[in-house]
Amino acid sequence: MTAIAVLGSTNMDLVAYVPKAPRLGETVTGRAFRTVPGGKGANQAVAAARSGGKVVMIGAVGADEFGVRLRSALTAAGVETASLRTVEGASGTAHITVDDEGGNSIIVVPGANAAVTGLEPGDEARIAAARTLLLQLELPMSAVLAGAAAARARGVRTVLTPAPAQQLPADLLAATDLLVPNEHEAAALTGLTDPRRAAEALLDTVPEVVVTLGSAGVLYAARGREPLAVPAPRVRAVDTTAAGDTFVGALAVALGEGRPMPEALRWASAAAALSVQRHGAQDAMPTRAETDTLAALPPAGPEEAAR
Repeated sequence: MTAIAVLGSTNMDLVAYVPKAPRLGETVTGRAFRTVPGGKGANQAVAAARSGGKVVMIGAVGADEFGVRLRSALTAAGVETASLRTVEGASGTAHITVDDEGGNSIIVVPGANAAVTGLEPGDEARIAAARTLLLQLELPMSAVLAGAAAARARGVRTVLTPAPAQQLPADLLAATDLLVPNEHEAAALTGLTDPRRAAEALLDTVPEVVVTLGSAGVLYAARGREPLAVPAPRVRAVDTTAAGDTFVGALAVALGEGRPMPEALRWASAAAALSVQRHGAQDAMPTRAETDTLAALPPAGPEEAAR
């Protein structure tokens, strides 16, 4: 098993399903409501564990009922939670609206995640024992910087999902091996709406970039190499809430196993495609066997260098 450490958020997702998302000032009637474990950090941890990784989660939950459920969900998925501490107050929550087209809008309330301002004793050792550290931006930046620095000092690959989108400190970019924004985050970071141009611009600060493009697949760019477009499997999406996190968790496992980047991207794209066909975040994430089955099918289109 490839060892993966995740330093990130753990939230309870409060999900409302509606025919059409409300506009500002509008009230709509929903057709269902669910509370499901989520948070970008925890989502990536579960995705990596279900993809066959040996995963440790570093973060915090609150001393409330949500905290108990969040920890239990990670444990049930096979994620080690010794570094997931419990702090006073409420756990983080994400308030999500999902429409009938599978699109979503999300409001995150940090809760206990805001207490993670740095690394605790034992966290550095767990990062050092991993092949890859997964980072996102739902924790205070001081914690993200500390994790990235610890990984860089110990030769651990750092994969950063720059979400929620914000300008990134130079120190964080310098310690990032692979940046994985979606197309909107790439545009926010660069001011460029064309994914290829945005990816090329990001290579000025990081050595490798994967821009996720939803149903259009992914675009990979690396210094000294031609960009590569990998199409996504054709599926009908019902909920895209954690598709990006599923992709990152699966990609971390594939790269940790030494797979070539094109193969790793195809495999991770298959995992994400499976997740959008199901409702929820962690509940929707596929097993390794399911991803293997879809990834073995003929691709939707030819893989080619991006124009």
